[in-house]
Amino acid sequence: MMFFSGFCLQNEEALFEPYLVKSNFTVAGFSYGAIKAFEYAFTCKERIDTLQLFSPAFFEDKDAKFKKLQTLSFTKNSEAYTQNFMQNCTYPSTFNVAPFFQKGSIEELHELLHYTWDKTRLRSLHEKGVSIEVYVGECDTIINSLHVKDFFVECATVYYLKHVGHILQ
Repeated sequence: MMFFSGFCLQNEEALFEPYLVKSNFTVAGFSYGAIKAFEYAFTCKERIDTLQLFSPAFFEDKDAKFKKLQTLSFTKNSEAYTQNFMQNCTYPSTFNVAPFFQKGSIEELHELLHYTWDKTRLRSLHEKGVSIEVYVGECDTIINSLHVKDFFVECATVYYLKHVGHILQ
């Protein structure tokens, strides 16, 4: 299994243990890592059976003003921005993600805020026989889980988990 980490995180795949398909033919990613997992799966020449996207970074429903504010806030005080981001990531749980923390960059933040998910490429993967699974939490304060569900539902199996947030805890 190949796993791609979320923004400001590393080696957090243990958080998704209950959902992970542990196979040599699985690619998975959390939040920002879901973008990386999708890009990898789409360009990979080797066999992939399952693509698992946990709380995929999806900001297509946000306007340019929101994205600029996020970027400016990070640039002004990346430590405060990251602390707030981590609190929002874990809400509504009290799970401690500190052991998985890794400082993120402005380039990563810009990429995740401005990434456009390509439905044609998602359908293409699906038509090649790749099972696409998307997991989103009802109480997510990072992304709009209903928009994510609506976007992915036609080419993926979407699991909408009640009473959990971005880290699905």
